[in-house]
Amino acid sequence: MSDEKHPSAKDYAAPQPSDWCAGCGNFGILRAIQGALAELALPPGQVAVFGGIGCSGKTPYYLTTNGIHTLHGRVLPFAQGAKLANPALTVLAVGGDGDGLSIGAGHFVSAARRNVDLTYILFNNGVYGLTKGQFSASADVGSKSKKGEANAQAPIDPVLLALSLGATFVARSFSG
Repeated sequence: MSDEKHPSAKDYAAPQPSDWCAGCGNFGILRAIQGALAELALPPGQVAVFGGIGCSGKTPYYLTTNGIHTLHGRVLPFAQGAKLANPALTVLAVGGDGDGLSIGAGHFVSAARRNVDLTYILFNNGVYGLTKGQFSASADVGSKSKKGEANAQAPIDPVLLALSLGATFVARSFSG
């Protein structure tokens, strides 16, 4: 580490390069996670980052913490299980809007209601980028697909959903 008491964000950066697309917002999210871990001076061995499916699910590979790649839509049950088994562990779960608001929506609801002491970071871009660009559950009405089709369904708002379920801390940011 840079300094035993004051690690830098670079101390949490894994050596392998990312395969995310240039300009992707995931880079900003990763840098924010690395900066937060450094600011909190958390030893990498006492942090576990659970990733879901899709581009966001690769996040644990780019950190020097413990990393676990889980099943589609199931990142939150895995992360909650780890926290319940080891309460001293700092647990982060990361997943995309498809992972958390579509196939994993029931787990999102359950996790928000249970308020297990973990951090869930939802990468919300409104699209399934790895599967030809279909709309996700959070896509804005009228947004266009790669094929030019307009989304007709109202989006799920993860912030309002989490607040309505009683989550104790909810925040929203922009990765740009």
